[in-house]
Amino acid sequence: MKEQVLKKFTELYGGDGDIRTYFAPGRVNLIGEHTDYNGGHVFPCALTMGTYAAARKREDRVLRFYSMNFEENGVVKTSLDDLVCSDAAGWTNYPKGVIWAFGEKGYQVPAGMDIVIAGDIPNGSGLSSSASLEVLTGVVLRDLFGIEVSQVELALIGQFSENNFNGMNCGIMDQFASAMGKKDHAIFLNTADLTYEYASVKLEHARIVIANSNVKHSLVGSEYNVRRQQCESALKQLQKVVSIETLGDLDVEAFEAHKAAVADPVEQKRAKHAVYENQRTLQAVKALKENDIEAFGKLMNASHVSLRDDYEVSCPEMDILAEEAWKIPGVLGSRMTGGGFGGCTVSIVESEQVDAFIETVGTAYEERTGIKAEFYVVDIGQGAGVL
Repeated sequence: MKEQVLKKFTELYGGDGDIRTYFAPGRVNLIGEHTDYNGGHVFPCALTMGTYAAARKREDRVLRFYSMNFEENGVVKTSLDDLVCSDAAGWTNYPKGVIWAFGEKGYQVPAGMDIVIAGDIPNGSGLSSSASLEVLTGVVLRDLFGIEVSQVELALIGQFSENNFNGMNCGIMDQFASAMGKKDHAIFLNTADLTYEYASVKLEHARIVIANSNVKHSLVGSEYNVRRQQCESALKQLQKVVSIETLGDLDVEAFEAHKAAVADPVEQKRAKHAVYENQRTLQAVKALKENDIEAFGKLMNASHVSLRDDYEVSCPEMDILAEEAWKIPGVLGSRMTGGGFGGCTVSIVESEQVDAFIETVGTAYEERTGIKAEFYVVDIGQGAGVL
């Protein structure tokens, strides 16, 4: 895809000057969903799918954006003096937000740029195309303008821009995975203090298979922010009876002992998911280190049930994908991944069963929903950088 992006760049803007190319991956989270803004642990990995860019700096303050995924929009022209989020700006709100966030963090972007973007992450799939674009923009700015900023800072700037420019109160996981990914490893990240370790995910006899439901309910943004508020409310009530900074500080026993402090039954369910999911993530990483893939898979299944019943961010289509996967011999675990209300499931499937899995789940899903799912057998890739 690097060559296609360069070719398009030359067509649109000419081939002179110093044109550079970049990549930032999407991510899939193996377990630890909706824990990243609750001070818990997550376990994502970067994919070999992601977003590519070709870029060149300009002498003036003009910004020219072009996406090969939204060619109907043509070249979107704006400037460093017009960094505001608007419906009309569409996808360019993400890179504009990162440029704005660099300024807010004290890193001034001195000149404009021409940029062409292309991605192979399906839009709205829950594999973090937006975080990938944010981190990618950060890498471009750092490289073109010689701004000294670390990979972790790029992730934090991406999250800051999405929270404060785009108005989506996401946690740090997606940007962190895109920036910090390591080939054949998942990232065991404590979101409370950003300590992390890499855990090898070399599945000897199994593959990671992503199933895209091809459904994206419009709830994801609004309901995401609602879930966050519910967890914050539950936390405040729990803090009156137990000394904690975040829901991630509680283990299952402590939560069960104090949960009555949360008066609203819905808020109590949300907190339960945050606590239990964090503990499942700790257990899952331990299981993986002990090469107990079977235990890891069971925890993935339990994660889906909790997301469905306690956190209520699944949807009928995602439930069908998971349920159909659970029926198949050779499927070690399957769960929804990402914000919810559509998007993808992630499954760990024994290598010799992958074709049968895709055929069987695909057929059953289409029969039950009338929608065709897409499947990707994925590899774990590197984090963002210059190509």
